[in-house]
Amino acid sequence: MSSSARTRLQRSNSSSYIDRNVQVNEENRQNGHATGTDVNQRFNDEIEEIKRYEDFTTIDWVQDAAREQLRRKSRQQESQAQRLRGFGNIRQRLWKLYDAGQAWIVVTLVGIAIGLNAAVLNIVTEWLSDIKMGYCETAFYLNQNFCCWGVDDIDKGCPEWHQWTSIYPVNWLMYLIFATLFAFTAAVLVKAFAPYAAGSGISEIKCIIAGFVMKGFLGFWTLLIKSIALPLAIASGLSVGKEGPSVHYAVCTGNVISRFFVKYKRNAAKTREILSASAAAGVAVAFGSPIGGVLFSLEEMSSYFPLKTMWRSYFCALVATAVLAGMNPFRTGQLVMFEVHYDRTWHLFELIFFIIIGIFGGLYGAFVIKWHLRVQAFRKKYLTQYAIPEAVILAAATALLCYPNTFLRIDMTELMEALFRECEGNYDFHGLCETSNTWRNIISLAWTTILRTALVILSYGCKVPAGIFVPSMAIGASFGRMVGIMVQALHDAYPQSTFFSSCEPDVPCITPGTYAFLGAGAALSGIMHLTVSVVVIMFELTGALTYILPTMIVVGTTKAVTLYFPSGGIADRMIYFNGFPFLDTKEHHAFHVPVSKAMTPVNSIALLPATGLRLSNLTQLLTETSYSGFPIVSDTTSRTMLGYIGRTELTFAIAKAKSNRDLSSAAKCIFTSEERNIPPQTPSSIAPPVTFDDIDVAGTVQSIDFSNFADFTPLSVHPQLPLETAMEIFKKMGPRVILVEHKGHLDGLVTVKDCLRYQFQVEAQERGGTSTTADHARRIEIMETWTWETIVKISSWLGRLVQRFTGGRIKLTGDSSRDSVGQLLQEDSRDLRDHNQNYNGSHNILDDTETELELEEGDHRR
Repeated sequence: MSSSARTRLQRSNSSSYIDRNVQVNEENRQNGHATGTDVNQRFNDEIEEIKRYEDFTTIDWVQDAAREQLRRKSRQQESQAQRLRGFGNIRQRLWKLYDAGQAWIVVTLVGIAIGLNAAVLNIVTEWLSDIKMGYCETAFYLNQNFCCWGVDDIDKGCPEWHQWTSIYPVNWLMYLIFATLFAFTAAVLVKAFAPYAAGSGISEIKCIIAGFVMKGFLGFWTLLIKSIALPLAIASGLSVGKEGPSVHYAVCTGNVISRFFVKYKRNAAKTREILSASAAAGVAVAFGSPIGGVLFSLEEMSSYFPLKTMWRSYFCALVATAVLAGMNPFRTGQLVMFEVHYDRTWHLFELIFFIIIGIFGGLYGAFVIKWHLRVQAFRKKYLTQYAIPEAVILAAATALLCYPNTFLRIDMTELMEALFRECEGNYDFHGLCETSNTWRNIISLAWTTILRTALVILSYGCKVPAGIFVPSMAIGASFGRMVGIMVQALHDAYPQSTFFSSCEPDVPCITPGTYAFLGAGAALSGIMHLTVSVVVIMFELTGALTYILPTMIVVGTTKAVTLYFPSGGIADRMIYFNGFPFLDTKEHHAFHVPVSKAMTPVNSIALLPATGLRLSNLTQLLTETSYSGFPIVSDTTSRTMLGYIGRTELTFAIAKAKSNRDLSSAAKCIFTSEERNIPPQTPSSIAPPVTFDDIDVAGTVQSIDFSNFADFTPLSVHPQLPLETAMEIFKKMGPRVILVEHKGHLDGLVTVKDCLRYQFQVEAQERGGTSTTADHARRIEIMETWTWETIVKISSWLGRLVQRFTGGRIKLTGDSSRDSVGQLLQEDSRDLRDHNQNYNGSHNILDDTETELELEEGDHRR
């Protein structure tokens, strides 16, 4: 019998077994006995209680759907029993109504919580950002906007707002002190209470929504610390944004609130809907763009996005933005600070400059992604133990470099607001609209673009909440405004040129603010490799219907440039860099090899024989290995495939048996039998298998039946199946493992890790072969070593300098045997070089946490 026919027969037997037992279960209920379905449901609920969504494991979406069907069948049977007994109709209807409306209750609560949190964070962030430069005389808790409410040109200040002093160097020093203090506080909070609160979180959330679970990443403490540390990180002046972290704390909010509802507490598939909706709401409150948030969740975050999830995402984003608008944190009626309106038309000759801006967006994204990965490799290799000093030093360096430049000194959101605005009326942000300052503004904006790009590469990834959306948009806006000023200067110099013949007389022909707007969209598209969602977000930010077509042209040009760098956006590259088990649904491969080329062979797998395995051997196997599951075969010689049992289910079954009955270590483990669906009619002469229903019988058990916990219809494929098809099965169906069999005999198994491992090998070969890769790795290693040694020398020199001026009274480390930070760095440098891996531009750099993730994923190799 073929494997597919046998699988269909097994599924048919299982289904008919359930149908045959419906009447028996009902009779048992009436007689007060537990039914087989009730027992299985109880076991499934207890297993799901162990396999919490925050555990380090991979969700098997196939099994999750099967368990949900079992729950529904159990509820239907219970409902039928209540109708037969003639009571519970009203209560049952009310419960059904509540059960059907839980989803809307949850998304409403999540949207309200996200909107309130976003409003509070906006207010706190603005106040902390302004307190670095001055204070309000009337009320210390007011930022500059509220302190100078009603003033037409707030950039020139008001009598109520005062700088700290009238001395420029002292103000610079105060700015530096506040920046380092905010960065230090944020880094300490993250390291002490919630390490997962660092960074953006978008890469990890993509993996979580796809089914890969990280313990605590969406927990309450992560939500709390992310919400507290995010305003501090933004106010410190680091070149990081709040939009990525907004998605993270929004998804944390959805996860925490859904935990209070049983429907979502034990159902990963339904929880995934809430997480997708929360991600949409996070982008919606960050940009004031509800439709853009839904499209962002569809385009970037979710690998599975049915119509039901889209509608709930839309509703959650709508509630969140409505609450944010009701809170009105800016007291302007706007959802974001840089909302502007353009009423002038654009000209055909400007398409040339729009295309230039689009090309810049694509090149910017490729450049930042490449160097950010190298900085992350250096950070992971050398700076893991210095997360707090790194954040403080970066904040101090940023403050020192950015304070002299007005465009770099202010908050990036305020910068975009200034760059987007048109030069109308009395508005003139630090001479930005004065034609006499044209070249000074061009040079200043060029320096802003270059320096901000370098700071983004260095700052994004340090151990504080950090996003890259707003920094990238600020960089694109600076470049775009610079191009706009240059085009305006060109028009002013040659107004009668044929090139500008379409310009109307006595009407401003060029609007530099629109170039900044388009540059922001191009940079965001280039760094994230997004298209539709970026266009919608930028449209919702401005409401400028006139510039929909230019925005589409710029984003399309950026997308065309990014096609030359097909490795994905920065979120995808960080997934690749960290080695997370994630198959991108947007990628398509043509390996032209069978699945047997990528599978883990059978000789590298721990097999469980159907009968004869002792409990002591099984316990030892669980202790010595970290496999996520075990194939069940008739015997280890013939390897006739019978089923599969997960590690969690097996561990639970053993613990359950031991808690209810004394088990002999020599007890035989039985995983299946030919007639497992038919209850035994007569006892065997040998001690019969004991199920958990009969576990209360006295005496020592000599054999135990685990068949209730095994999956006898696992997904299996032929060894010659194309690898691309197996990857599509993982993407669309989401199993944890696929068994590979030939004529009923197990040949191996394949997991997502196996597919990715083969993909990485092929890509490494396509990049130029082993020798080229090794040379590239050696060059990077030399550069990293030189950089680290330079840092060590500088820190040693600074340590000696401080001790010389303090007379040795101040020690820079807590260890009295060490005189400086440099000595500490030198010792740690030697230790790190001994055991750290070298970054070769690939993905396989795993820290301790990621090593644990690899084992839990089911990488069936020791």
